[in-house]
This record gives sequence, structure tokens and C-alpha cells, in this order.
Amino acid sequence: MLASTLDMHARSAARENPVRAGVSTYIRATEMSRVRYIGSKARVVDDILALIGPPGDENGVFVDAFCGTGIVGARASERGWSVRINDSLRSAVAMATAQLVSSADAPFAVLDGYQAALARLNEAPSENGFFRREYSPAGPMGRRYFTEENAARIDAARTLLLSWRREELLNQDEHKLLIADLISATARVANIAGTYGCFLRRWTSSALHPFEMRGRALRDDQVDHESYCGDVSDTPMAVDDVVYLDPPYTKRQYAAYYHINETLAHEDEPRLIGKTGLRPWQSKASAYCYKTRALQALEDLVRNVPAARVYLSYSSEGHVELDDLERSLAPLGDLAVHQLGPVGRYRPNAAASAAATDVTEYVVELRKSRSTLEPLVQA
Repeated sequence: MLASTLDMHARSAARENPVRAGVSTYIRATEMSRVRYIGSKARVVDDILALIGPPGDENGVFVDAFCGTGIVGARASERGWSVRINDSLRSAVAMATAQLVSSADAPFAVLDGYQAALARLNEAPSENGFFRREYSPAGPMGRRYFTEENAARIDAARTLLLSWRREELLNQDEHKLLIADLISATARVANIAGTYGCFLRRWTSSALHPFEMRGRALRDDQVDHESYCGDVSDTPMAVDDVVYLDPPYTKRQYAAYYHINETLAHEDEPRLIGKTGLRPWQSKASAYCYKTRALQALEDLVRNVPAARVYLSYSSEGHVELDDLERSLAPLGDLAVHQLGPVGRYRPNAAASAAATDVTEYVVELRKSRSTLEPLVQA
């Protein structure tokens, strides 16, 4: 009875001030983030998995080697696959892992539950920390990614979350989940057109909303999942695995466009560069983003995957012509190109939406020949 009474008072307080009341707002995972990720496969993920099919009897896993926000790996898990995710960006691995975490994986036992942890992050006193100094008008550079108050609230959440990790109050899934929630909460109040490539001169209406950590409805079923952050070549793969590849294929460098997400995920205070305050990102520059290097990089990528079944996402706006890509990959085994249909081009703002045309998404399916696989398996 006492617990019910306390819950009733907490809900009443939350209606008056949902951010500071100590009660977290829960939303579905599909509504979780305003992180507008370039190249997201949300609109074609069901078509992709229809081509791949359900897991077989070989005990292979689904390897999402460029996981991004994790939508493909998450949907694969719903179809019965064990999932192994990887990305070169730590923020992407956090966002993707959060979609695979169940309530049993993230009990937050030391912090009295997920909701209590979120409430404490929301209640943390504002700080004059790194985000307020570097990403708000309060700092010497006058950057306008966030209002001063929201930046100070982000700093407070960062400080508390970092202390929990250092004190080992969180397991790995719990930590990645809260980092993903922090990335989403930050994106909801960011004064940007879509990515963190630059900030806007005038405040958007969403940037003036108060910063709030929100919980997501965790899945009930436990998924066999592993998370890696690094180069694809360092990700464990086996012959029986199904490997899905979604590398970048335009000039946009993700490490630069999502630099603030990376700072949140790394929990650091990097030396920033230029007017827009980029963190150093050149070490994560992708060869796939350079027109002169993209074809050879894609061929090397697919050739060196030690799995019999490989699926490569591509689109009509990629650097490499599809015919050239087919000719390059055909010697590796049985190749089929599946057209998934047109989807809307990435649109960072209303002007771009008005001028944008659709792009065509493809999946290149490769079933590797024995001669291609044998040197990889023996190695």
C-alpha cells in the first residue's frame, strides 16, 4: 500500500514537472531518438531481412558489421538471430546495443532500477562543465548547439553517469543503454538541422525545450548479443555467420557529422577544432567516403569477410557505379543484386526536402565460392 501511495504521488508530481519530478518518461524504442542518421535503413529493413531469411541449422550469427543506430541488427534479433554488432563509432555501438538489451540484461540492481537511475540523472544539479563551456553561448566561442541551461544539464548527467561507471555501479549493457538514452536526450534539444556538422544561428523550438532523460520500453526476451567497436577486420566472424555490411558510400564522414555523439559516448573532454568545435576525427576517416578509393575498399571489404553469405547495402547516390561494383565482386562467388525501391534522400531541413529527389536502395547478395573462402578459413 505504501508503495502504491508513493507511486501515486510521484505520478502527480510528474504531471506538474515531468523533467524534475524524479519520474522518467517512458517511450517506445521506435520513438526514442531524434538522431537523424545518414543512411538509416529504417525504411527498408524489412525488405533486407526478407532477403536474408531466418536463421538456419548451422548455428551462425547475424553480424551487423556497420551497425549505425542498430535497426537492422535489432530486427534480425526479432526473427530469431543471435546478433553480433560492430561499428567504428562508440556512439553507434551504444545506440545499437540499447535496442538489443532486455530488462533482465539491465536490472540496475545497485541503483534501484532503470527508472530510478533515469530520475537521478534528471535531478542532478546543473554544472558549468564541458558542454556549457564549449557548446553553448556561455563559452568563449559562443557556439549555439545547446542553450546554456540545457548544456549545463547535459554536463550534470555526464558527470553522474561517469561516476557510476568508475564506481562499477553499472554492467556493460546498463552503461551502453544510458549512454544511448543520453545521446537521444541531447539530440532532442540540439540546435541543428539534422547532424552535428554545424549549429544554427537561430534557436529552433525544440532546442528551447528542457533537457530530459527518457527511458525506453526494454524488450522482454533476452537476445544473445555481442558488441564490438573497431575495424570490421577485427570483428569475429565464422563461415556459417551471415554478414550484413552497410558501409558509408558518400563523401559524408560519420565521425565528423556525429562528433557530439562521440564525445558523449567517450565521456571525455577533447580539444575541439574550429568554429563548429569538431573533436579530432581524422583517425576514423573512412576510405569508402573517397571517390578514388571507394571501389577498391569495397572489394577488399567483401573479399576478406570469412563468411559464406554476405549482404552489402548500397544506393544510387554512392561513389561507385553499381555496374562497376558488380564486376568487381562477381569473381568472388554467386552474385545477385536486389533493388529495394526508391526512398527519400537524406533531408536535413525544409529547403533540402523541397529540392530532394529519391535514391534507389540495393542489396548485393554474395554466396562465396569455395576457392574464395578457403584461404580465409585457413588463415
